[in-house]
Amino acid sequence: MPIHKTDFPGLMIIEPIVLEDARGYFFESYNQKIFETAGLNYNWVQDNQSRSTYGVVRGLHYQLNPHAQAKLVRVVAGTILDVAVDLRKGSPTYGKCYCIELSDQNRLQLLIPRGFAHGFSVLSSSAEVLYKCDQLYNRASEASIIYNDPVLQIDWKIPAKDILLSHKDIDHPPFAESRQNFEFEG
Repeated sequence: MPIHKTDFPGLMIIEPIVLEDARGYFFESYNQKIFETAGLNYNWVQDNQSRSTYGVVRGLHYQLNPHAQAKLVRVVAGTILDVAVDLRKGSPTYGKCYCIELSDQNRLQLLIPRGFAHGFSVLSSSAEVLYKCDQLYNRASEASIIYNDPVLQIDWKIPAKDILLSHKDIDHPPFAESRQNFEFEG
């Protein structure tokens, strides 16, 4: 299971080794020993799964310290554009966005450390997204950034007229006004 570093400290791409034959395929989506050997010591305590249709944008969501969550994101069906925004003050990539297509075809996973906002857009007719979290959800610690923030300039790969948002996601603050309490520990 190769683990690839990105230019964002702590943000990793996990590439499973897929065994395919006439019956179908098999792969390990997570192996604690491989993660620990790579220095990735996470205790996953919650799994979340969502199904969304084309054009849905979810995010940008995160939880403030002390309830911040690391996430291991993968797509079970369909294709998404997964987006992580570095909110760790002092990080060389603070305020920058990392975008990657995750799909049931490429089977890549994105490991997002604590201190990042997270969101995704659905590029296929529908998509099922599954992600692990290393902290339980805490409503009082929930924070967010508006998906179309002018500073972040995220290209969600969806025409503006086709973007579907929840009522909650429409009212997020811009990046400059968002609540943040993360420090880069480089």
